[in-house]
Amino acid sequence: MNQKNRRGVIKAPKIPILLMLSGLAGATPSTTYWTPCVIDIQGFKIVHVTYDNYTTLGKKGTTQGGQALPNDLGLTVGILPWEKLQMEIGLDWLEPSDDPLYFNAKIGAPEGVLFQGSPAIEVGLFNVGTNQDVTDQNILEIITGRSLPYGLGRLHLGAYKGNGTVLKSSSGKTEDMGFMAAYDFGFWSTGNGGYNRIVLAGDYASGDNAIGGGGAGVYYYFTKDIDLLVGPVWFNDNGLNGDWKWTTQFDANF
Repeated sequence: MNQKNRRGVIKAPKIPILLMLSGLAGATPSTTYWTPCVIDIQGFKIVHVTYDNYTTLGKKGTTQGGQALPNDLGLTVGILPWEKLQMEIGLDWLEPSDDPLYFNAKIGAPEGVLFQGSPAIEVGLFNVGTNQDVTDQNILEIITGRSLPYGLGRLHLGAYKGNGTVLKSSSGKTEDMGFMAAYDFGFWSTGNGGYNRIVLAGDYASGDNAIGGGGAGVYYYFTKDIDLLVGPVWFNDNGLNGDWKWTTQFDANF
């Protein structure tokens, strides 16, 4: 299965606040689609860059319902040289935004390390902002998952807990914890131990907050290290992130 190592999955309304809240969902470690619920961790010394955007379709402008979240330029790198314990750290720069810089990190053991057939286990921190009680969602995540039998893809499950001062619904209710789930399935193999050119992926995060929501889309791998993801994303609280949006995400490993 190909790895989607990038960002990924946010902040409330006057347009700048909407952008600030929604855009944070992109400031994440490796992701499946919208959320960081994935068992992949960037390999040692591999540098991953991503550029993501999210925009409404069929709406003429901001006065007629048109919206876009901040563009996310992300950088992630693997920092541990071991196969049985891996770690990545990263940062994201979101523009336009008053406080564009966010950090993330994740550490864990891949599938089959704890015992034969064991699931992957990971712990991470994402959406670590630089403006106290404004952008510092500081979300702790616990992720597990594994490849399904008979080549039926991979299932990822997780839970998260963040800064309740920032993670709120559009009505002001504290929404600082929830669960995540994701699935991916690759096909059209290049053969000879190569990679899958097409990967179908989808995920979801609970909670009426800035990261709550999900989507489903398609990856196309031009090479094993360069891919493009497209598809729709919807949100649990439209008062924070607005209407559903189309995402285009470009990723490359070096």
